[in-house]
Amino acid sequence: MDVVALGELLIDFTCQSVDSDGYPTMAAHPGGAPANFLAALSKFGAKTALLGKVGTDAFGKLLTATLQSAGIETTGLIATDDVFTTLAFVTLDETGDREFSFARKPGADTCIAFEELSLPLIDEAKVFHFGTLSLTDEPARSATYKAVAYAKSKGKLITYDPNLRKPLWKDLDMAKEQLLWGLSQADVVKISDEEVEFLFGLGVEAGAAHILSNYGVKLVFVTCGADGCYFQNANACGHIPGLKNIKVIDTTGAGDIFGGSAVWKLLQIGKSPEELNKAELEEVVRFACTAAGLSTTRAGGISSVPEYEMVMQSL
Repeated sequence: MDVVALGELLIDFTCQSVDSDGYPTMAAHPGGAPANFLAALSKFGAKTALLGKVGTDAFGKLLTATLQSAGIETTGLIATDDVFTTLAFVTLDETGDREFSFARKPGADTCIAFEELSLPLIDEAKVFHFGTLSLTDEPARSATYKAVAYAKSKGKLITYDPNLRKPLWKDLDMAKEQLLWGLSQADVVKISDEEVEFLFGLGVEAGAAHILSNYGVKLVFVTCGADGCYFQNANACGHIPGLKNIKVIDTTGAGDIFGGSAVWKLLQIGKSPEELNKAELEEVVRFACTAAGLSTTRAGGISSVPEYEMVMQSL
């Protein structure tokens, strides 16, 4: 096993059109940041598994089948009768950017307990990945705390995506506290420019330097949407621009696909994140920016990961 991720698996309902009264016609796509992240890794040949929870409803069954067809191990995915699979409703503005609302009071993903996690999957993996949607509510928050501690005790590389979704937090002070806790646990962080601004009130470069010097993180990727990504470790820093001249249809999951693609390249290179030189970091980020950019030309998250050959052609 290369990478195991803990977190949400859900349905993204994306607006297709709006009727005369303002009601959207929506298309359902499989989603959830950890699942999108793993889908990129699996597409490029990594062995992956998701630890999570869905309902026994039709959407939960569909999502389980989708993971299996994407090559993601589902033995750590629990189906429950008690709660419904989490649903996210994504409306797009005229530039293709997203606004989220959630049916999650609670959703199945927040109801996973540590005792339900398949620890042997963590034992087998090289990398443990988590985000912050599993930190919004109990028991998922405690399960995440304990799973991260367990993975660290086993010497796993810890990767983290803050993935701030403001509507899911009871208040933004709690959100900030939990996002910062995540930073303090991770070896490799994929964070957006907006999240850096939210947490520290800093720009991209100052934010990356601050994270490296204050949180024990070894490698930071700060994604800047269409502008690409700024990267920094102890050896080097730099910026790789995003893909140009593409027809953006849907940006859902692009950041997650960047993250999964970057971790795949890290595994290929096989060095510790803090040991990578500038040329190696540029190779990682260029590949990840290309995969993420291409994903925006297709709808959805899991379903939008480009083929490896397609990424290499674009490079």
